[in-house]
Amino acid sequence: MKIMAISAHPDDIEINCAGTLAKFHKEGHSIVMCNCCSGNAGHFVIPPNELERIRLQESKNSAALIDAEHISLGYGDMSLYYQSKEARDRLTDILRSEKPDLIITHTPEDYMSDHVAVAHLVFDATFAASLPHYRTASGEGFADLCPVYYMDNLGGFHFEPTEYVDISDTFDIKMKMLACHESQMKWMREHDKIDFTDTVRTFARMRGLQSGVLYAEGFKQMLGWGRVRTCRVLP
Repeated sequence: MKIMAISAHPDDIEINCAGTLAKFHKEGHSIVMCNCCSGNAGHFVIPPNELERIRLQESKNSAALIDAEHISLGYGDMSLYYQSKEARDRLTDILRSEKPDLIITHTPEDYMSDHVAVAHLVFDATFAASLPHYRTASGEGFADLCPVYYMDNLGGFHFEPTEYVDISDTFDIKMKMLACHESQMKWMREHDKIDFTDTVRTFARMRGLQSGVLYAEGFKQMLGWGRVRTCRVLP
């Protein structure tokens, strides 16, 4: 299968579903990691253009650890709107090109607008991509509707997983992927006095406690016509 994780910012995927992606990779599936925003606003010292370049390279380094293809749409932070036809069409073109069998993305009830915008864009673009005569600037195309799973949000607020993935055997890879985002880890340590590595470990342990394993990641399936399968698709 081809698994596609679509997030707002660099490091969102690593925080919420990298252990699951690493597990898919170990099983021989192909992985695509797509960031819609550049992460150019997340620092007090590094200017936006330089930060964008740094975070793009950090994302590529992380993706390389699981042999994943990396895609960046490059929208500025807080500049992505799900009502934008241009953004929807760009994502539609990517979906038609990649033809994923499973998509993991943000929940519509996430804590900030870029995440919520991505959730709605994925909902719209997956359907648009399945319409043979829906035209973008690139023309027509087609991709089957596929299952979409919402990944956890930071802190798990208003998110009750319906499925869990045991990432005990891929947790170390998840943390190595997260560590690739050095600019953010360093900034949070120095500015916010937060050890984000410990935060992510604690949260994975909490989901693990809920599901009877050491470390886990939680998901909810998007329920809708054409998006449900009769067998489990998560590893």
